[in-house]
Amino acid sequence: MMSSNDSNNMSNSNTDTDTDTDTNTNDATQNSNTNFNPQQTPATNTTYDQGDGKGPTIHSENADTTHTPERPSMGGCPVMHQAHTTKASEATDWWPNALNLDILHQHDQKTNPMDPDFDYAKAFSELDLEAVKQDLKALMTSSQDWWPADWGHYGGLMIRMAWHSAGTYRNTDGRGGSNTGNQRFAPLNSWPDNVNLDKARRLIWPIKKKYGNKLSWADLIILAGNMAYESMGFKTLGFAGGREDIWHPEKDVYWGSEREWLAETKNRYADDAERDSLENPLAAVQMGLIYVNPEGVDGNPDPLKTAADLRTTFGRMSMNDEETVALTAGGHTVGKTHGNGDATKLEDEPEAADLEAQGLGWRNPQGKGNAGDTVTSGLEGAWTTHPTQWDHGYFDLLFKYEWALTKSPAGAWQWEPVDIAEEDRPVDAHNPNVRRNPMMTDADMALIKDPEYRKISEKFHKNPELLDAAFAKAWFKLTHRDLGPKSRYLGADVPAEDFLWQDPVPQGNANLSTEDITTLKSHILASDISPRELIITAWDSARTYRQSDHRGGTNGARIRLAPQKDWLGNEPAQLQRVLTVLEDIQANFASSANNANKTISIADLIVLAGNAAIEQAAQQAGVDIRVPFTAGRGDATAEMTDEVAQSDLEPLHDGYRNWVKKDYAVSPEEMLLDRTQLMGLTAPEMVALIGGMRVLDTNYGHHQHGVFTKRPGVLSNDFFVNLTDMNHTWHPVKTAEADSNKAAQVYEIRDRHTGEVYWQATRVDLVLGSNAILRAYAEHYAQDDNQEKLVKDFVKAWTKMMTANFIVR
Repeated sequence: MMSSNDSNNMSNSNTDTDTDTDTNTNDATQNSNTNFNPQQTPATNTTYDQGDGKGPTIHSENADTTHTPERPSMGGCPVMHQAHTTKASEATDWWPNALNLDILHQHDQKTNPMDPDFDYAKAFSELDLEAVKQDLKALMTSSQDWWPADWGHYGGLMIRMAWHSAGTYRNTDGRGGSNTGNQRFAPLNSWPDNVNLDKARRLIWPIKKKYGNKLSWADLIILAGNMAYESMGFKTLGFAGGREDIWHPEKDVYWGSEREWLAETKNRYADDAERDSLENPLAAVQMGLIYVNPEGVDGNPDPLKTAADLRTTFGRMSMNDEETVALTAGGHTVGKTHGNGDATKLEDEPEAADLEAQGLGWRNPQGKGNAGDTVTSGLEGAWTTHPTQWDHGYFDLLFKYEWALTKSPAGAWQWEPVDIAEEDRPVDAHNPNVRRNPMMTDADMALIKDPEYRKISEKFHKNPELLDAAFAKAWFKLTHRDLGPKSRYLGADVPAEDFLWQDPVPQGNANLSTEDITTLKSHILASDISPRELIITAWDSARTYRQSDHRGGTNGARIRLAPQKDWLGNEPAQLQRVLTVLEDIQANFASSANNANKTISIADLIVLAGNAAIEQAAQQAGVDIRVPFTAGRGDATAEMTDEVAQSDLEPLHDGYRNWVKKDYAVSPEEMLLDRTQLMGLTAPEMVALIGGMRVLDTNYGHHQHGVFTKRPGVLSNDFFVNLTDMNHTWHPVKTAEADSNKAAQVYEIRDRHTGEVYWQATRVDLVLGSNAILRAYAEHYAQDDNQEKLVKDFVKAWTKMMTANFIVR
């Protein structure tokens, strides 16, 4: 089964503190401060922190560099007659330092079986949601022989499935979470913490089959968790659909650099004793866990140490202490853990199982292999007296008894009550004539041992109605955090309340006429703000967008508000000058005689200003084009903005504006690639935008690196023409203060014959000519017949960024 470096505990099948699992914790972390030379050091699938605890996330599919991949024997024939049909070796394995552009194209249309015009929102609108809910509630008590339900109720299993789907989310990069149905694929479908969740998904398959394309797996998994709670007596806050399924494993999510399941926690901490130094952007404390180890740090029980892990992990999910306690208590009010057997005897996980297993894993050859013989986390027992009812027994038991450290039948550390009354013992999950001791994990004990957690636990114990309310809100946040703004929510069960974590934005005015837009553009271009500054402001407003959790973007114009207005990358002085002029234009437009009832948001005006400047630059290149514009963005207020949560969106680098905040350990081109993936751009879109932004002269600080043109401000293809011109040579510039072992960050472009220096460039500029794939795109745009093509492609990619996360229904 799964390997573990701790042979004395059941961590090789540990899960988190929700039903058969662990729990969550806190915030950003520290990592490597050493310089990283991508030309000299093998690439690893790790994250390099910049020393401020908020390092960029960098991914590589060629993470395992401890050995050279063996090539299949071809019987001495020098020609390969077989395709690469397994992951054992790939064409790029020979060059592990190459940029992994696959993360930009991982969900290509070729992998998607849906018709190109399929609209999930439209399909969901035709779904009979009430019928689905009733079917799910009926399923909860329809025990199947092949996987019998505990106490005849699948509630605990379904809640764990939903929790583990949502619980992989982390706020640092917005990746993970329930938004894509990724639990169906590797690595999540085979994580040690997800043991036997394959059975939960098979149990709900008949419902997915019945409702088909109107209900995604991602939505169904979360809805199943909601209905599990409601079938056991808890009223959830609501449910929103809108999660669209992916169709193959994600390549962009960094889960950690370890090559062993549940390796020691020291592998992902800058300082193992400082539990807030967890490697950025990770949230789980060990490879293969959702949150923390239920037996204690590295499988060693110590509730106070576990409390520190909880605080870090839940904080990395944007949960505070009260939400952490509520989620732990609410998750453990129902269901049980499973450890009645030897976990080492479990057979392969789904990704490694034989064909006849048909995608199921962890077959247990012991006893019946299920029901009372189920082995999942290795811990064994229920948390409460009535595990299929929503009640307040969790804190009743936790505070009523002393708890002693013991071991489960599987050998896992757990806590059991001393001298418990018979009536407080839950009946056996599959034999109603037998009573068992309840149990608690180390994370549960942390709720009464950690002073701050204990205060909250005591409050919930004395005021159970507060727990009900807090858990309802925390569960909704947990299961919807990565769904994005409320405009993406679908269905009749969406709560009316707006939550701060949803980054609420009021509706803007979408009723601007063509004449209005033309008038506004003329006022903008007649102002004393330069076109480059207009383009920069629009870009800086848009670049906060993350497709991982659909946060950021132009809607809301939060670039006007703290903290965004003060971010170094937004050049605050220049930004304020632009905003002042745009606010004057906004006021004049609203007060003009012909527009007495007209308004335009600053969010719309920022985008329109950038568009107008691009149209002018394209005309100067001989291309007449209109940049698409749709009005309706709103302006958020300070009261609608969580400044702490907004800090997750701060750009620390921007290859599109040729800027890096400080000298980081990871290369600028790798940071560019990661940011491009988060913004949802493809490689061709990235190349077109960079080339266009350079000639538009939009570099940070008005630096001239990469501005390969004699006519800056004109949307030409000059950048690509000069990048690919063999009359030029490229020379690294070593500065006096630079480390002699570090790759150059600045290069000179010289005339091949005279040695005259024409321009300077950064690594981001030159990677478009050095990487074979990116050079192919660069050469495409450098062709004599592709000046207009570049402008059109630039405008298309630009519009994609300006409209990201702006949904008009």
